[in-house]
Amino acid sequence: MVELLDIAGQDAAIGRLQRAMASMRRPHALLFAGPAGVGRRTTAVALAKVLLCDQPASRANKGRLADLPEDFALKLACTTCPSCRAMDGDRHVDFHLVYKELLQYHSDPKVRERVMQELGIPVIREFLIAPAGRMSGRGRGKVFLVLEADLLSEEAQNALLKTLEEPPPGVTIILIADQAAGLLPTTLSRCWAVNFAPLPAEVVRDRLIAAGVDRREAHFWAAYTAGSLGQAQRLAEQDMYRVKSELVERLAGAGEVGSAELAAYLTQTADALAERTIAEFKKAQDAKLSKQLARRRATAVLLGLIASAFRDAITLATAAQRALVHADQPAAPQALAKRFDPAELARVIEDLDACEKLLWRNVQPTLIWDNVALTVAGAAPLRL
Repeated sequence: MVELLDIAGQDAAIGRLQRAMASMRRPHALLFAGPAGVGRRTTAVALAKVLLCDQPASRANKGRLADLPEDFALKLACTTCPSCRAMDGDRHVDFHLVYKELLQYHSDPKVRERVMQELGIPVIREFLIAPAGRMSGRGRGKVFLVLEADLLSEEAQNALLKTLEEPPPGVTIILIADQAAGLLPTTLSRCWAVNFAPLPAEVVRDRLIAAGVDRREAHFWAAYTAGSLGQAQRLAEQDMYRVKSELVERLAGAGEVGSAELAAYLTQTADALAERTIAEFKKAQDAKLSKQLARRRATAVLLGLIASAFRDAITLATAAQRALVHADQPAAPQALAKRFDPAELARVIEDLDACEKLLWRNVQPTLIWDNVALTVAGAAPLRL
């Protein structure tokens, strides 16, 4: 398990947390905000290990965190006590992950049948508010880590306000969100914010190479994910580089094939990715991911890859001083830059962004792909 001081590229966030733990009034509701895959969850779990440790250790900073004095006493987990061993084994009774898929384990069978589009009241009440009020199993409090907190419904946030403001003794709640602006002002005002920055591209690249990813692929994912190591690792593990390579080649030749053929390819590719996502989710969490949600996630990934190719085309068409994301396949964005003028390229990117928004408003992926095929082939306006 990664320890708090082993987290790469987030020294400012770690320093802020160390100051908080040293404070007489340590915050009990925290918001970890920033892009996905930069260490927010890893940091939250490492912090929970410190907070739940039976015998927390202390050591002088000695320059480890530049924002803190040399003699600042860093608070760390001992790593050897029963609590730390339980955290390492992912079996600590007082550490609670809260996420929307817990709906499948709700005590009410009618609730279990609902589609998981948001993090709603049923999950928050049963898996956070209720257990927060019970005694801790090991006597050192409890830590609740809420994933995708920006998906909290308004009703769920309102139900959570009292617990955020006055949690039971020893309870710490950590919300993880991509965009803090997605939360209600009343929720934000009760949380102590810790911001996480994107990681340097070279850090992401080097971590991927160290994990055995081909250098060419590692360079691409480091550029594409803009500092998100978690996203880069996940995409590499899912063999998405092969998918992206074929996708970009198809885009380059989209003007020569019919839009119906391209739409069929995009639909089939998204469906195959969705099936793989469902299988991986089942294996990793022993839970069922709805096919509808899996298809939307796969569609969003492909839309992002398509948009990145068109952004590279704008870079070439306008001679902008930016490195190409798809530098491993430069002929593809070059072909797009020749086919469309900058205004058309910009409109395609806007339409792709609109398609992704419509995707999460329950527009069917098949209809999305029909429109995307027309747009990327000839810059045709959306018909949705």
